[in-house]
Amino acid sequence: LFLSTMIMGTLISISSFSWFSMWMGLEVNLLSFIPLMNENNNPLSSEASLKYFIIQAISSMLILFNFLSFLISKEYLSPLNFLLEIILNSALLMKLGMAPFHFWLPEIMEGISWMNTFLLLTWQKIAPMILIMYNSQMNFFLITVIILSLLISGLKNWNQTSIKKILAFSSINHMGWMLSIILLNQSLWSFYFSFYIFVSFSMIFMFKKIWTPSIQDFLKILNSNKSMKMYFMFNFFSLGGLPPFLGFFPKWMILKVLWFENYFFLSIIMVFLTLITLFVYIRLLSQSLTFKISEMNTIQINPVNFFLNFTNFCNLAGLLIFTL
Repeated sequence: LFLSTMIMGTLISISSFSWFSMWMGLEVNLLSFIPLMNENNNPLSSEASLKYFIIQAISSMLILFNFLSFLISKEYLSPLNFLLEIILNSALLMKLGMAPFHFWLPEIMEGISWMNTFLLLTWQKIAPMILIMYNSQMNFFLITVIILSLLISGLKNWNQTSIKKILAFSSINHMGWMLSIILLNQSLWSFYFSFYIFVSFSMIFMFKKIWTPSIQDFLKILNSNKSMKMYFMFNFFSLGGLPPFLGFFPKWMILKVLWFENYFFLSIIMVFLTLITLFVYIRLLSQSLTFKISEMNTIQINPVNFFLNFTNFCNLAGLLIFTL
């Protein structure tokens, strides 16, 4: 029931013609997701759901304030419009958890289940991102947010010891890439977001399978299971955008569009800042990068392992498939 109303809330937001209806859709989505977050009924999930509610309520209040200000301001003064656009974008960016409004996302992810983590990193991003597309055009404020998201996600991941926090900052990094393209090419944004959902599901599916909260336990599992080591290597490299993995192709397409639209400086900065995140992933897996073929354990073919093999084949062969 809550899952269906959460989906309905998102659909209301992205299909509405007025800001009030969009705001109502966001509220339906929020009030449906809160019970899902608290399904385990433990102190951590309760605290996470309360924090999430407070953050989303503040951002919703700013959106409603912005909507009412537009109604009151009949003359539509240019400076006031620019200020209201900044406030509205800030509220939507807070809902997305992008820098510099990212402070809540890693902490909340620590207290929720893996399924809710997947929903928070994927489905809950759709409505705010599309509302930004409806409202905005590329400006200095959004370019600053994109650069900050890529920079902070790379630096914050540097010494992380929690798997979920690494995924949270990785999400902030990908949101920066998506924000850079959604205002220029919506079709490419849809493709990038589909790739992000695919890789995120593959990663979270494997983390749920091994159920490890810390980096130390994660590395122990990789050293004891050579096949799982290969799965995570492929997914992390794809998530970081390393060629020839699947994640490189959408980033390459975004850079081509940005270059064509004369955003040369932004393109170069995004490449260098993404290298920080990619280096973090490589450093994380550095103890597991070299292994002999004879060390790899053979796995029996069952539905779970077939899915893992399929997703990792897509990660590895994705670039070749799309260039044919």
